[in-house]
Parts: sequence; structure tokens; C-alpha cells
Amino acid sequence: MSETLPAAPVVQLRVPTDEDALAWHRVFADPDVMEFHGGAPAELSVYEELTARQRRHDAERGFCLWTLLDAEGEVIGFTGAQPWPHAWGPTGEIEIGWRLARRAWGRGYATAAARAALERVRAAGVTRVVAMVDARNERSIAVTRRLGMELAETFTTPVSERTGYCFGLTL
Repeated sequence: MSETLPAAPVVQLRVPTDEDALAWHRVFADPDVMEFHGGAPAELSVYEELTARQRRHDAERGFCLWTLLDAEGEVIGFTGAQPWPHAWGPTGEIEIGWRLARRAWGRGYATAAARAALERVRAAGVTRVVAMVDARNERSIAVTRRLGMELAETFTTPVSERTGYCFGLTL
């Protein structure tokens, strides 16, 4: 007997707006969501700068971290790609990433959105992406596997000194 896989959820990606800074701030105010991103919610100004930077990336590169919307048009997070922003790690690489509201976990949104983002990144001429994932983040590791990414490197983050993985994917 064959197993029927559930249909992928409907996802919409849009270039972040000014208003999305507040939406991201609200969605990511959950300590569970921020567990692998420093643990505490960031200030609104962090998201204001991040959404502005993503608009620049989209204008200059044709890709960014897009605001992720569900079928009803509600903001449930972000997904997309950007140049790796730190002096350590995979400098010069394009990192794909995702962060979702707690209510959206376990429903296939991250994988569906990341696949849509990969299509857009490939269309923009990117030939390889990486995903940097905390070694304890089993959900994100599972997404990298569903995307066909392969473990390229194990690293220790300089600030938190946590173990992480760098997954790679040739597009």
C-alpha cells in the first residue's frame, strides 16, 4: 500500500514592507521561536533595519529574506536568502534561511517556503546556497534534508560557542 503525502501548504512570499518589521517583531517575540537565535526577542529597531536591508538586497540582487504569508495572507515569518552577514563562517556564500511563528510549525510551511525561495534564488543566478543551523535545531535540520542539502561543515559559533552545521546545496 502506498502512502499519500499531504499537500504542501500554500505560501506567499513578498519583499518585506515597512509594516513587516512590526509583524516580524510580533511573530518572533516568542522565546520558543528565538531559542536558536539568541533566546530573547529582538527590539523592533532590529527588524526595521533587517527589513530595510532585505529591500536593498532584493533591489540589488533579485533575492532577499521574503516575508512569508499563509493562504489567508497572514504573516507567519520569513524565508529566503542573503549574503552570509558575519566575518566568521561561510563568508562569501549565500545563506538560505527561514524563521516561522510557533503556530506555523509542523505544517510543512518551512519546506514549502524554502523550496519557493530556492526557485527564486536560482532564477536570480545563484548557483550554490548554504544553511547555517544550530546542531540542536532538529526541525531546521529536517528541512535541510527535505531540500536535499548535504552537511558541509561542523562549526562553533564565536559568541555563544554553540555547535552548528553548515549545509550546502548546488542549484
